Amino acid sequence: MSQSQSAKEVSAIASQDPGSSWNQIPVGVYVQVGAVALLFYTFFYEEIHRLVWQWTDPSWSHGFLIPLFSLYLLNRRKAEVLQTPAKPSLLFGTVGLLGSLLLYTLNIIVLKFGYGRPLLMLTALASIVLLLGGWPLFRHLWLPVFYLYFAIPLPTDIYTRISRPLRLLASHVSTMILNLIPGLEAVAQGVTIEVEYKGVPLEPALDVAEACSGMRLLWAFLALSVLMAYLHKRPGWQKIILLLSTIPIAIVCNVIRVTVTGLIYIFGDPRYAQGIYHDLLGMMMIFVAFFFYWGLAWLMENLFVDETQTAPSVIIRRQSSQSPGGQGGAS
Repeated sequence: MSQSQSAKEVSAIASQDPGSSWNQIPVGVYVQVGAVALLFYTFFYEEIHRLVWQWTDPSWSHGFLIPLFSLYLLNRRKAEVLQTPAKPSLLFGTVGLLGSLLLYTLNIIVLKFGYGRPLLMLTALASIVLLLGGWPLFRHLWLPVFYLYFAIPLPTDIYTRISRPLRLLASHVSTMILNLIPGLEAVAQGVTIEVEYKGVPLEPALDVAEACSGMRLLWAFLALSVLMAYLHKRPGWQKIILLLSTIPIAIVCNVIRVTVTGLIYIFGDPRYAQGIYHDLLGMMMIFVAFFFYWGLAWLMENLFVDETQTAPSVIIRRQSSQSPGGQGGAS
């Protein structure tokens, strides 16, 4: 049987499975979920709207896509979710939910730790899943729930502490690359690159701003890499390597962005190295990052072959037969 015929049969079986469609869920369950969602939205109304407002910042605009990816992950586990009976975990679900709501309220009144508010909102959501569906269902839903973490912007202090070394690295590496061009001399002064071309200094100097730190690319690329590593069927060690590769790939892409920006500033029109053109160049880096990512994935897939998935070899044996005269001959 060919692979195409096997795939068609599997597809036909899946289509005949009554538990493979969301339409199989009773209307009453949708009403209950809708009521819980309304209560959740009412309690976390301010936090949800604050998150959406933060997503309007170009550095965190990928936040609009994260909930859609989370729903996609949920739909990927549709069969498992629909076939798993709900066994509410009253103890852990209630303790987790009440604890999250209490800490959230205390955080607003006393602690005033802004980053903790969306995190507690996620723990409350996970506790609701645990309370209504129990551990068997939570086993299939934990990733769509906690994947929403990538939609939460980092605190300003943490963002600055991480982005500063990335800016310094991009500044120094881009300076070394620019110095390879004849007639051009570049000197890195912190996050600023002073450029002199054919004896003429360029004013103002190039500034590797926070937008060029690569944090935006790193966070968005990490979120997409988690999604791709989950969807691709490959050995666990390869998934780990792909996830870890997001950091060096994002750094390399950011160096490329800073270097290209510098070349445009020096040899082109400076206005194309800032503003909307600068933002568009940053958006293009996500495609460059995925080029490196898919290249690494292809390399591991072709260099390392899983012996358990290789087709069994076909052995051909030549049988001998005897002629009427007693002489053996090959058939």
